[in-house]
This record gives sequence, structure tokens and C-alpha cells, in this order.
Amino acid sequence: MLIALVVLFFGSMLVAGALRFSGWQPSATRNHGELLSPPGDLRALTPVRADGSAYAWQPAERLWRIALAPAADCAPKCVALARDLDKVWQLLGHHADKVQLLWIGVPPAEVPSLPALQVLRADPALRQGLPRVDDAAGVPVYVIDPNGFVILRYPPGFDPAGLRADLSKLLKLM
Repeated sequence: MLIALVVLFFGSMLVAGALRFSGWQPSATRNHGELLSPPGDLRALTPVRADGSAYAWQPAERLWRIALAPAADCAPKCVALARDLDKVWQLLGHHADKVQLLWIGVPPAEVPSLPALQVLRADPALRQGLPRVDDAAGVPVYVIDPNGFVILRYPPGFDPAGLRADLSKLLKLM
């Protein structure tokens, strides 16, 4: 009986160690977006809104941002992406007031009016802070933390449910 208990104890530790060192992680701890390492640092930049006012990061407000910087000629795809991002924002429920949508550049006229949308002027330095922003496949989406670090990247054609799930996890940390 004692030998069986020792084998059971050390056997489970051996299996857990093998899983840990093989890189396996439970699905609940994985991101849907690509975790950027090192994260993009936008803290030194002060983006300018479309109306000319400064957009400050203000870490004390604990606002998370969903950012995208599409090309000027992306009208049909950008309208669909804007609808998906608005749906993600709405599904955040009572946490939605802690998330803003940052559109870097001029959105197409067909983009619906979104309550959380902040339109920022296109700035080469701001675009440079977004890793692989000029993707030939389409428009990537980024998650920016309250301090101004770009921490997650979602490739063109991503599943919006994954973005919502990742944001829900991040908002629970606050």
C-alpha cells in the first residue's frame, strides 16, 4: 500500500513535470492574439485626435485600447471590421466603459458611429509603434494597455470572439 502511494504521488509529479517542460498549457491560460515580446512602447508619443486635441494615455484611468491603423482604401473590409469591434465592445457589458477603440487615420464614411471610437490622426511614429502594421493580408488589430504598451496583435481575419475573451481576462485583472 505504501509503495502504491509513493508511485501515485511521484508518478503524478512526473507527468506534471513532463507536461510543463513540453510547453503544454491549459486552454484557459492561452491568448487568442499574439503576445508581443517585447511589447511596443507608445508612452513617449502623444497622439493627436482628428479635431486637433491631444490624446493622453492617462494610466490612472485604467483604460484599455483596441487600435487599428488601416490604409485609406480599405472601405468594405474596414466597415465590417468596425462592426465586429463594436460588437466586441458591446459584449464587454459593464466593463465596456474601460475600453476605447482607436482608429488611426481617417475612417471611411460608411463606418457607423461608434460610442467608444476615438479617431486619431495618422502619424508615422504611431504606426511604427504597432508591430507589422502594414500586413498585405489586411488590417491587424492591437490591444494597448493603460500605460501605452502594445501587448497583443490580432492578424487580419481574426475571430472577434478571441479578442473579446482576451479583453475579458485583462479587464478582470484590474
